[in-house]
Amino acid sequence: MASLKLPQTLSNSSHGGKALLPFPASSLLPKSTFPVYRARKVAVSTGFITTTTVALFSPNIFPSRHCSVKQAWSTHFSTRSTSASVQSETDELVEDKAKDLPSSGDSIRRRFLDFYAKRGHKILPSASLVPDDPTVLLTIAGMLQFKPIFLGQVPKQVPCATTAQRCIRTNDVENVGRTSRHHTFFEMLGNFSFGDYFKKEAIQWAWELSTVEFGLPADKLWISVFEDDNEAFELWHDEVGVPAERIKRMGADDNFWTSGATGPCGPCSEIYYDFHPERGYSDIDLNDDTRFIEFYNLVFMEFNKKDDGSLEPLKQKNIDTGLGLERMARILQKVPNNYETDLIYPIIEKTSELANVSYSLADDRSKLNLKIIGDHLRAIVYLISDGVVPSNIGRGYVVRRLIRRAVRTGRMLGIKGDGQGNLEGAFLPVIARKVIELSTHINPDVRGRAARVFEELKREELKFVQTLERGEKYLDQMLVEALLTAKESGTIPCLSGKDAFLLYDTYGFPVEITTEVAEERGVSIDMHGFDIEMENQRRQSQAAHSAVKLAMGNSSDLTKNVPDTEFLGYDTLSARAVVESLIVDGNPVIQVSEGNDVEVLLNRTPFYAESGGQIGDHGFLYIPGENQHKVVMEIIDVQKSLGNIFVHKGTIREGVLEVGREVEAAVDARLRQRAKVHHTATHLLQSALKKVIGQETSQAGSLVAFDRLRFDFNFHRPITDSELEEIEKLVNMWIGDATLLQTKVMPLADAKGAGAIAMFGEKYGEEVRVVEVPGVSMELCGGTHVSNTSEIRGFKIISEQGIASGVRRIEAVAGEAFIEYVNSRDYYMKQLCSTLKVKAEEVTNRVDNLLEELRMTRNEVSSLREKAAVYKASQLAAKAVSVGTSNIRVLVESLDDTDADSLKKAAEYLIDTLQDPAAVILGSCPGDEKVSLVAAFTPGVVKLGIQAGKFIGPIAKLCGGGGGGRPNFAQAGGRKPENLSDALEKARSEIFLRLSEKAS
Repeated sequence: MASLKLPQTLSNSSHGGKALLPFPASSLLPKSTFPVYRARKVAVSTGFITTTTVALFSPNIFPSRHCSVKQAWSTHFSTRSTSASVQSETDELVEDKAKDLPSSGDSIRRRFLDFYAKRGHKILPSASLVPDDPTVLLTIAGMLQFKPIFLGQVPKQVPCATTAQRCIRTNDVENVGRTSRHHTFFEMLGNFSFGDYFKKEAIQWAWELSTVEFGLPADKLWISVFEDDNEAFELWHDEVGVPAERIKRMGADDNFWTSGATGPCGPCSEIYYDFHPERGYSDIDLNDDTRFIEFYNLVFMEFNKKDDGSLEPLKQKNIDTGLGLERMARILQKVPNNYETDLIYPIIEKTSELANVSYSLADDRSKLNLKIIGDHLRAIVYLISDGVVPSNIGRGYVVRRLIRRAVRTGRMLGIKGDGQGNLEGAFLPVIARKVIELSTHINPDVRGRAARVFEELKREELKFVQTLERGEKYLDQMLVEALLTAKESGTIPCLSGKDAFLLYDTYGFPVEITTEVAEERGVSIDMHGFDIEMENQRRQSQAAHSAVKLAMGNSSDLTKNVPDTEFLGYDTLSARAVVESLIVDGNPVIQVSEGNDVEVLLNRTPFYAESGGQIGDHGFLYIPGENQHKVVMEIIDVQKSLGNIFVHKGTIREGVLEVGREVEAAVDARLRQRAKVHHTATHLLQSALKKVIGQETSQAGSLVAFDRLRFDFNFHRPITDSELEEIEKLVNMWIGDATLLQTKVMPLADAKGAGAIAMFGEKYGEEVRVVEVPGVSMELCGGTHVSNTSEIRGFKIISEQGIASGVRRIEAVAGEAFIEYVNSRDYYMKQLCSTLKVKAEEVTNRVDNLLEELRMTRNEVSSLREKAAVYKASQLAAKAVSVGTSNIRVLVESLDDTDADSLKKAAEYLIDTLQDPAAVILGSCPGDEKVSLVAAFTPGVVKLGIQAGKFIGPIAKLCGGGGGGRPNFAQAGGRKPENLSDALEKARSEIFLRLSEKAS
């Protein structure tokens, strides 16, 4: 009987996979014996409790090496749903829990969260990769969503929390695949304390998690601490029991965390896993990637760094930690690098299948390329799912660059087409399907957005393939020029580093391919120059993406004694309130007099503060008197600041406003109604878009103003006129249905479960407000809305356009703005009918007839101009001068105000008249600040090496312009008519000189 090699992992069958035996893949069992093992009450930490009884028998009952547990074991499953913070209970398999318990990435994530949930931490969801923070482009750390709490800008909702945060970092993109641990997308498991516990608990729990929960051998763990942090050293040594020789003191560069030049900071302590303890304790370097990997970082945020660089203790000491999921998976799954864990390797396997290569048998270069695609596709899928659309700026450029890098890497692997026989198809969507299959426990929303992800990937890949082909032509042109330049100068042909980088960055050419192609043509590459360009880009990328900036400025001081503002605006448009604070030019004041601009903080307000796309209310604050108001302040904007504090911005029109006074706050009811109408219409518009062009479209931004609404959405093509008409018809039908809106507050999970749509870019708490138009729309929204759709009165789309790659924008009007729009258009139509002296229904035909008449008249005028130019040219032909022994006829003249097209006709006439060999250069000033130039050379002149396209450019520069064209014919323009005569004189002397040299 052949020995049986057992699969490595035991999957939770409730998640759709087959249950496999819980032994290392490398273990080989004896041929004749197979001991019986028993597993009691196995609860896998994946959101389910599974009680399993297993009987394991001799291998002769297995029909194949990879049979499922279901075929081999007598199994009883008892499964029930449980909350995310359930206390999972797991008994040992055989003797050692850590030795045999499955260690999938999903299991590690859940075990981490459950571990801290059992210790009082609230499990919070991962924030979007698009952060609600202007200081960073993408979410680069687990602590980012808690930054306002660390700054003291918003109150903490819980004393401590734990998360599995999706992160993106691209500052080390060149190291992806080259090292065992660098990624663009990764998950950071973290536990956070907001003034609750500090170093002792953080250190003890980190050790318990590592050695007990995950079962890492204590003698394989090393610790680093900040060199001056004696407290952390003593906690690790005296409390935890780590030998002093395995605790390394390190400097500020490694073990002191700072957010920037100023702000919260503190020492940190890191836990390292030792893959090679047999190397001993001498000459230890924890940064040696061949031996150690840092998997857990504990930041003790206890200081505030001031402008002068000094440190002051924070009033509230915080804990910010991060454990790399991919790194822990590598350790527990006993694989040589992060890429071969179950988090990434299935993506690599799918890529290998498309490339028709075996990862295990591939050479180092192919393995590197497979890892790059495995990494990048995770980042790309989650970025697009979170609403990032490929473009040439900001976040869009990040995802576009990763897509292009993946495409060119796939081509280097030999992937052609979609792997299903279509050589013109895209392969990234095929691999993305595997990423989405693995997304359930990372971000379950990705599955619902799969169609959009596939569409974006397909379009971007096919478009970039065309760019690559253009790049190949551009490279060929560069090499021709490099060879020609070297021949003329007598030097060795070399392609500049700047050109090589342009091919790499713009056209997606790896420098290795550029080098290989160039060497085949006998051209070398300036690699030093290329490296300089690459380093410049890397430095810019690091500056933009590698730090979370925290700053503790005046804003927190100005509002530290001001409570959150109570919002009354859903129920009333006027209320009494107390002035809590007055701010002028960023500074607090006690009173503000007439004529001054001021920001007012009230204890309660009916004013809506700008959020969710809806602009802030307008209105007045006033203190009433006996016959007239004592104080009047006009409010022109309301913003939210530092959490839920409303800032009322405006001007004191009468009197003096003082802190502590009670005021009447009154919202402009007419403007509020216009905003409500546009906000509800926006919800109806989104529903209509989904019905007409597809459910996969999603919001990418919005504006709800008094005079219009603007709605940005993800879609790959313009909306047709018939589609826009259908969208309008749907919205107006819903308006006419006179449906009562329903508004309720409910838990976020319940709202999402009911199908409520989240507004783009908004952050939500545990309790959310849901606005529903029954049967039409349900959205999470804190904005103000009409009570009945009939209040909207009417809806009209006024424009639809593209604003970025894959992003469209609709602008529309509703309610009173709709009436104003219709009335204004009616006024203009009446004016037009009066001018044209036709009825409204006849306007289109009348305009078409006028345009046709205008076109015919313009053609006649153009023909006359050309004839006039040709006539002038015929008079000039006699001025042609012979040059050189070949009697080359040359004419350089000005044709006054002749337009560009007529100038071209004149040059063509003269070339035909003068016959070969001849050169004609003409110029004119057809309008203010406008110069036209044309150069026409016969074949005899071109054969001498003088090309019209190259000749006319430098001449045009003298007139403040430029141009070019073919060797025999070229046109140019300029903006300095006063220089035309000098330019033509330059052209005359230049052409005479060059023809004299060539023709002699």
